[in-house]
Amino acid sequence: MITDYVVRVGFVILACLLLATLVLVPAQGATYYVTMSGSDANPGTEAQPWCTIQKAAATLIAGDMVFVKEGSYNERVIPHNSGNPGDYIAYIAYPGDTVTIDGTDIPVPGEFDWDGLFDVSGRNYIKVSGLTVMNSASAGIFVQAGSNHIIIEKNYTYNTHSSGIGVWGCRNIIIDGNEIELACNDGYSECITVAGTDIFEIRNNHVHHAGPGTLGGEGIDVKDGSSNGKVYQNHVHDIPNGLGIYVDAWDKHTYNIDVFRNIVHDCPGQGFAVASEAGGLLENPNAENVVIRNNICSQNLSFRIAVEADVPAENLSVDHNLIDGYRQYPGEIYGSDYVEGNPMFANPSGENFRL
Repeated sequence: MITDYVVRVGFVILACLLLATLVLVPAQGATYYVTMSGSDANPGTEAQPWCTIQKAAATLIAGDMVFVKEGSYNERVIPHNSGNPGDYIAYIAYPGDTVTIDGTDIPVPGEFDWDGLFDVSGRNYIKVSGLTVMNSASAGIFVQAGSNHIIIEKNYTYNTHSSGIGVWGCRNIIIDGNEIELACNDGYSECITVAGTDIFEIRNNHVHHAGPGTLGGEGIDVKDGSSNGKVYQNHVHDIPNGLGIYVDAWDKHTYNIDVFRNIVHDCPGQGFAVASEAGGLLENPNAENVVIRNNICSQNLSFRIAVEADVPAENLSVDHNLIDGYRQYPGEIYGSDYVEGNPMFANPSGENFRL
């Protein structure tokens, strides 16, 4: 049963996006290994592995990859080197193993939580896959300082003071198939944050049960001058102090962002929001070419689709959406060519929103 306290929406923002294709070519270098019983004095082979992931981070060069085997590694990881086109440096959990980077009692410096327990700063062609990153005093996995061609996939972050995954000021980023839980425990930013970044995809992620903090905490936020990005096929829910998916310009030109095929529910704030803001002024009308089309907006707490600023009609297109539960909320609109009625989800209480 859909209640009035559940946000279940999914809308599309189309802006003539031309997104470069990001392709990972298999590495051509050496393969190394890390185990809890190894030694950093070893050569890093499977027979004589290292014992810390940071040893690998200080050693790997373009084309190399490291398999990290089962265990909980109490350390901070900072890659020293970059890969090259076609020769990524890859950090991968050994197939079938649960590999945890545990930040308990490890300081993670950085003003405004702009650092991570796994921190990629000014590095290129890096892949991080299959790791659990937890108990960070700042972000879980953090990418910053002009890093380029970074792939973050199939990781799980838990109990991070700031973002589970954060990307600031980078280019050519893929965030794919990660699970983010209990992020933003009174830290800045959002569960997944992409800020000031050009050419990116945020896809197939499960973001849920954010922390109780009050300094942010949205599910997925694309903001602060980001451009040429796609946010799709994500599942965001149970975000207690923020909204589900946010496109937030702040005070920089943010453009060409597609948001589509996402499911957002059980968020007490908005399900989806787009804001020009102008440095924090939320009701700034300086937004252009916003398209909200072919969505299902059903039984939300206060409204289906609303425009809170005096956005000129020529800058906004709202059409062909299904509206279930229109409330006459201030600023609430139907748009044109809408359908009104029950979408008849297959099993909404079980989070099955197929029709």
